[in-house]
Amino acid sequence: MNRELFSTFFKIGAFTLGGGYAMIPIIEAEVVDKHQWITREEFLDLIAIAQSCPGVFAINISVFIGYKLRQVSGAIWSALGTALPSFLIILLIAMFFHRFMDVPWVAAMFRGIRPAVVALIAVPTFNLAKSARLTFSNCWIPIVSALLIWLLGVNPIFIILAAGIGGLMYGVLTEGDENEE
Repeated sequence: MNRELFSTFFKIGAFTLGGGYAMIPIIEAEVVDKHQWITREEFLDLIAIAQSCPGVFAINISVFIGYKLRQVSGAIWSALGTALPSFLIILLIAMFFHRFMDVPWVAAMFRGIRPAVVALIAVPTFNLAKSARLTFSNCWIPIVSALLIWLLGVNPIFIILAAGIGGLMYGVLTEGDENEE
């Protein structure tokens, strides 16, 4: 099982451009759809937890999944599988990139990759919005949060804390309404 965890997350790490958020659909396809290691609901919860924890998003998700399946050894092997491809690629780039920075086709290639990476991040964002059951009544929360971070430079930690407190208060208030019925 550790070998399967390592190879699955190595493949995810090796073939994903754009960082952790771009990995979401690939991780979901592998761990939810293909291997069925976790449910879609568990995956959504893991995304929320991984975003709230310090560290690299993809590593956090891989550690949680590895730990769920094989405890500490699974967490270590899945984290290594996720991190190793990026480490090796960055090492190669660092060794040779200075030689290619001024090559026009290399610069053009990176200009072409940038919009694709934006799309790779946008698709899981919309999928997460659907999974989180965003409606017209609550879609203002992520919009206001994004604007506070982008325009006013509010620290995302404060947004997460405020959303958690708001969700707790909402749950307490609506629980009282449900008990009355």
